[in-house]
Amino acid sequence: MVDIQANRETIAILGGTGDLGTGLAMRWSKAGYKIVIGSRTLEKARNAVANLQLISPETPADAMVNADAAAAGDIVVLTVPAEHQLATLGGVKTALTGKILIDVTVPLVPPKVGTVQLPREGSAGKRAQDLLGEDVMVVTAFQNIAAHLLQQDVHIECDVLVAGNKKVARDKVIQLAEEAGMTAWHAGPVENSAAAEALTSILIQINRRHDISHSGIKIVGQADHS
Repeated sequence: MVDIQANRETIAILGGTGDLGTGLAMRWSKAGYKIVIGSRTLEKARNAVANLQLISPETPADAMVNADAAAAGDIVVLTVPAEHQLATLGGVKTALTGKILIDVTVPLVPPKVGTVQLPREGSAGKRAQDLLGEDVMVVTAFQNIAAHLLQQDVHIECDVLVAGNKKVARDKVIQLAEEAGMTAWHAGPVENSAAAEALTSILIQINRRHDISHSGIKIVGQADHS
């Protein structure tokens, strides 16, 4: 059982108004973290917290505009659509200095979301790191997790690929994934985020063509130490 009092870091989720942000908030709050929901306006942030309370009354969260949320968070998570990634990060860049930013951005381009369309930088993760500079530890993760599963009290079979330039930051995100009930793996530098981002479009195709609601990936080959 997690010792709720032993774990008092604050996680700020920018764009926490959507299903993915809500699901992560629920799981990390249960693990003992303080949660801040950020949005472009305070009204939207407050509405998101109110909706979160309807879904999960036992998940307390504070509502702030993105800049204040980024400043309040010990760890910051970005869960906005790809088209808002750079604008959102540009508005909170100063507040992210010295912190881990977990970027969940997937560069899906409607209407062909089932087709891999990575940005010219090579990946959304690399794009974020280029914008923020080396004073921010960008780590990418959770791109292949079905958001609705995060909101349910179920075991999530899909593994998490964690990419970033600093091992200490990847270690922390792997810990957070495990505390949220998932298995996570070191996937190398932030450039390797391209693989996880591209996989989302592939998984969308698999879901469509094989009538699967939430396909995912699983890493095999681990030694049996039993």
